[in-house]
Amino acid sequence: MKKRRTAEPYKIKAVEPLNMLSREEREQALKRAGYNTFLLDSEDVYIDLLTDSGTSAMSDQQWGALMVGDEAYAGSKSWYRLRDAVQEIYGYQYVLPTHQGRGAENLLSQLMIKEGDYIPGNMYFTTTRAHQELNGGTFVDVIIDEAHDSSAELDFKGDIDLTKLQKLIDDVGAERIPYVCLAVTVNMAGGQPVSMANMREVYELCQRYGISVFYDATRCVENAYFIKEREEGYQDQSIRNILKEMFSYSDGCTMSGKKDALVNIGGFLAMNDEELYIRSRELVVVYEGMPTYGGMAGRDMEAMAQGIYEAADDHFIEHRIHQVRYLGDQLIEAGIPVVRPIGGHAIFLDAKAFLPHIPQDQFPAQALAGALYLDSGVRGMERGIVSAGRNKETGENNKPKLEMVRLTIPRRVYTNNHMDVVADSVIELFEKRDQITGLQMEYEPPTLRFFNARFSPLVESKTLI
Repeated sequence: MKKRRTAEPYKIKAVEPLNMLSREEREQALKRAGYNTFLLDSEDVYIDLLTDSGTSAMSDQQWGALMVGDEAYAGSKSWYRLRDAVQEIYGYQYVLPTHQGRGAENLLSQLMIKEGDYIPGNMYFTTTRAHQELNGGTFVDVIIDEAHDSSAELDFKGDIDLTKLQKLIDDVGAERIPYVCLAVTVNMAGGQPVSMANMREVYELCQRYGISVFYDATRCVENAYFIKEREEGYQDQSIRNILKEMFSYSDGCTMSGKKDALVNIGGFLAMNDEELYIRSRELVVVYEGMPTYGGMAGRDMEAMAQGIYEAADDHFIEHRIHQVRYLGDQLIEAGIPVVRPIGGHAIFLDAKAFLPHIPQDQFPAQALAGALYLDSGVRGMERGIVSAGRNKETGENNKPKLEMVRLTIPRRVYTNNHMDVVADSVIELFEKRDQITGLQMEYEPPTLRFFNARFSPLVESKTLI
C-alpha cells in the first residue's frame, strides 16, 4: 500500500511577501556583498537558507506569550517560567539565561578553561572553538572518522570515538581536560546525530577521570528524533522522555534558543553543579545582566519557555526532519553530491565533489554559495575552508576534509514548494558546474572571518558563472 502523504502540523496565520530580483540585480547585490552571502541584504534574497538560527516562525501561543512578559529587572515572573521549562524538559537543576548561545559559551569557557587546557569535542563549531581558544584552550576533534566522509552512510555519524578520547586523556592527563564538548547534533558534520549509547559511554568514561561533559544542546530535539527513529529500544519512547535521558548523561549544556527553542533571540547555560552555578551567576552579571534576565527581555523568556514545550512535540519534530529530508531526497535522486545521510537542520552540498575543478584554496564552497544566489536568489552559506579559519600557531589556512555549502531550513517558515524551487536551482547549477570560477579573498577579518570576509572572482570578466 502506498504511503499516504502528510501535511504541516500547523496552519498559516500571517504571511510576509518575498522579493525576487532580476539576474542583473542579483549580480549587483552579490558584488556589493563582496561575494559573501552573509553580507547580502535580506530584502535582496528570495528564499533565505543562510541559517536556522533565530529565523523560525513563532506560534500564536508564543506571540501571545510576548504580551505577558514581565520586564522586571530582578525576579521576573517570565524568568521563572523559562527556568521551569528547562528543568521540566531537559532536567538540569540550575539555569542562567543569556542573550544567545555564544553568551553561554563565553561564560562556560571563562569559568572552566585555563591556559594550556585541551577541550575534546565531536567536530569543531566556529564560535565554540573561538571562545575556547580565546581563553587559552586547544580544541581537539575526537569525532569518529566517518564523520569527515560526506558519502559515508551511518545512523550516528556524530558519535565520539572513545579510543580517540581515551588517547587524549592518556597523552595530556585528565587534569588538563576541563570538559568534553559534545554537540547534539553536529552542525559541521552535516547535522548528524549522536546515539544514546555513545552519550552514555562518553559520560561513563569521563566520570572515571573526573572530567565534566557539557552538551552543545542547540539542536537537541532533532537529535532526539533520530534516536527515536534509528536506535533500538526508543521507537515507542516520546521525544520528551528521550530528551530527559540524553541530558542525564551530561553535567550541563550551552543552548542557543534560536534553534530548537523556536525563538528569534536568547539562550541559556544550564548545569547540575551548585558551585559552578554560583560562579556562573556572578559572571553573568558582568557580561549579560541580572541572573533573572541575563541579556533577555521578559517577553523573550516567555516566548522561549513556550517554544521549549512546542519543540518537544513529536508531531512538530517529525515534520521538521521530514521537510529537510524532502529537499535532500530530491538532490540525491538527481545525483547531487551531498552529505549523507541527510541531517536534521540542513542539506550540505559537497562543494569539493560539486566543483572538482576549483582547488580548496580558491574557496569552492564560497563560490558555490554565490553561484546559487546568482542563479535563483536562494541564499545558503559556506561551511569549509573559510569557516575553518587559520591555525593559531602556523597561520596557515585550516583545510577541513568537508568543504560544504549549507542550505539551512528555518522551522515552520517555508513550504515544500519552496524546497522544490531550491532543488531545481541546485540541479541546474550542477549541470553547468564547469562554468563556475573560484574566488580570491580581498579582505580577511582576524576572527570568525566567514561573517565579514570579502571576495572577488579569479576570472575578472566573470561574476562566478
